[in-house]
Amino acid sequence: MGFDYYETLEINRNATDADIKKAYRRLALKFHPSSNREPGSAEKFSQLGEAYDVLSDPRKKATYDKFGEEGLKGGIPLEFGSGGAWSSKYVYHGSPDKTFRQFFGGDNPFADFYTNDVPLQFGGLQPGVVKTQDSPIERDLHLSLDDLFHGCTKKIKISRRIMNEDGYSSSIKDKILSIDVKPGWKEGTRIIFSKEGDQGPNSIPADIVFIVRQKSHPLFVRQQNDLIYKAHISLEMALTGFSVDVETLDGRLLNIPVNDIVHPTYTKVVTGEGMPLTQDPSQRGNLIITFDIQFPEKLSAERKHLIKQALK
Repeated sequence: MGFDYYETLEINRNATDADIKKAYRRLALKFHPSSNREPGSAEKFSQLGEAYDVLSDPRKKATYDKFGEEGLKGGIPLEFGSGGAWSSKYVYHGSPDKTFRQFFGGDNPFADFYTNDVPLQFGGLQPGVVKTQDSPIERDLHLSLDDLFHGCTKKIKISRRIMNEDGYSSSIKDKILSIDVKPGWKEGTRIIFSKEGDQGPNSIPADIVFIVRQKSHPLFVRQQNDLIYKAHISLEMALTGFSVDVETLDGRLLNIPVNDIVHPTYTKVVTGEGMPLTQDPSQRGNLIITFDIQFPEKLSAERKHLIKQALK
């Protein structure tokens, strides 16, 4: 023998759709296993899910009202379904948590930032208990080295769930977040938008956190506030001296003379030509030039002799 859906939701058979929603909201919060540890609360929560699943659907409700639970679950002849009744055999999916999530807006636009095994937390459901804030929602913000050198403004569109005035239904709204990227920001810099996550009836919206991820650059490798530039030179240049032309991120062309003998671990440091310092963009790190020395693949006997003579 089953149970009466109307009695389960503590409403009468003339209840409106709004009455059904209001009753389910009140009782589901009351009997959710995360907030109610009393014996039988889990079974009651499951019954509430099934009752709401049926009574909130016009076709299922029409069948239940006319043919009862037996007609709903056993099926009715097709000719009786012309009035909008549910003519197929009804089977509850068995997941009251699924019904609960659907009702309270579980279709989260940021759902890819959560895992399915995270338990529901309803510490704020009981009177006098402080609401808890949802876990931060983290997203990567990919920026070029030029963006991080000059600074820029990034506009990012998000979708977030907003509670409606009735207090139990919700809707999705778009919002544009503006990020002012400061010159010198580093990989891993976190930009926090407080409480811009989904709204829920019994929780504080999560913070949305953007984490800077630096894109690779074809010429420079960043090392904290310094920029590393690799110059490719011949053995002749390494031994006799040369100059290196480097185009900076702000469009200037530096001509850097190198008069030392360049060995594989040799570096040339150009002061103040690196990345801006975040705390003082007028100050910069250094440009560090490393060298890739191209050795000849082979030498004639005559050239070998000349080199030996030169190096004596």
